[in-house]
Amino acid sequence: MRSIDRFLDRRDAGRRLARRLIAYAGRDDVVVLALPRGGVPVGFEVAQALDAPLDVFLVRKLGVPGHAELAMGAIASGGARIVNADVVDELAIAPDVIDRVAAQETIELERRERLYRGGRSLPALEQQTVVLVDDGLATGATMEAAIAAVRQLRAARIVAAAPVGARESCGRLAAVADEMVCAETPMFFNAVGQWYETFDQTTDDEVIDLLAAAARR
Repeated sequence: MRSIDRFLDRRDAGRRLARRLIAYAGRDDVVVLALPRGGVPVGFEVAQALDAPLDVFLVRKLGVPGHAELAMGAIASGGARIVNADVVDELAIAPDVIDRVAAQETIELERRERLYRGGRSLPALEQQTVVLVDDGLATGATMEAAIAAVRQLRAARIVAAAPVGARESCGRLAAVADEMVCAETPMFFNAVGQWYETFDQTTDDEVIDLLAAAARR
């Protein structure tokens, strides 16, 4: 079985991931949306290789009150909201409870969007091919919510991409996205960070600097 070379860092991972996405290079209908914060250095390299614009796509989980780790839905950039009908029905969660939690999470989502975008709105995604990028997929829950949200925003095609991911997560997401690109799917996957030589936390300043550098291009 082929051994997997660990990525030096997220930028190296982005360059290696970009080779798997080269079919989308040089097209004027492609936009790269990175999931902050760790997905942004990866997405920056992908966007450069594809000669495509880069932006961020924020997702906030809607946790069940009293059980915040359990998601009853999610909100995302562009005003999209996804509800986990199975959880809501099983726990008989009232619509006003969902609205209240969504309002609270919207405050944080909007704060981060102001911080990262500086007042710029999310680019129009209708009729666009959207490449959603993260630095790795463990459960894949955030990417799944992002796919559903971008679908609501009427993207023509959604490509979910990550340098490394758990096999079961990549397989599940392949049924949700139009295309799933996991550059590496190790047989034994414990955590995303184990596949990086350097996996320091990406800072807000790094996200802002990379978005500014991409915009200058």
